[in-house]
Amino acid sequence: MSKTDLKEPASRAGQARKPGLCMARREFLILGGSAVAVLATVGSGAQAQQLVSSGYTRKVIGRLSELQPGSEVPFTYPTDDIDNSLVMLNEPAGGGIGPDRNVVAFNVVCPHMGSYMTGTFKPEHSVMGPCPLHLSTFDLTKHGMVVSGHASVSLPQIVLELDGDEIVATGVMGLFYGYNRNPSGA
Repeated sequence: MSKTDLKEPASRAGQARKPGLCMARREFLILGGSAVAVLATVGSGAQAQQLVSSGYTRKVIGRLSELQPGSEVPFTYPTDDIDNSLVMLNEPAGGGIGPDRNVVAFNVVCPHMGSYMTGTFKPEHSVMGPCPLHLSTFDLTKHGMVVSGHASVSLPQIVLELDGDEIVATGVMGLFYGYNRNPSGA
């Protein structure tokens, strides 16, 4: 191999740019990405950001003092025809409340084909399932993420708050099976 075969590409060899070109593609992308990041961080400054609130009603669904690790308590929310489970896990969970961040709530209808999974909570593994139709199983420590089976989306997680000893449902993350939008209960 000769020295001419090992030549650097034109962009690295320090050669002059083509006439009319003010910057290389790589420079353009880096500068453009930097500008977007700065604008997203700083904002326009013209108006204050507004908090987006949900249309969900607040509903007391249980008491922290009455829950035991590994327990499951059924409740309905946001309407009386939507079944959910309140559970106290043996480990912290995403979206968990309480001193150990281990109290979570999820809809019990499998998002794959709508089968009820009531009573399938496995406290030793912090999962719900398997679904009786296609064996989907969901990790309750990771926002109801699919562990196995045919489901392609997580279980809808009920957003919880602690008000003293009362556990209050305040909203939902995800869509309920059979609804094209979440019911607000209002």
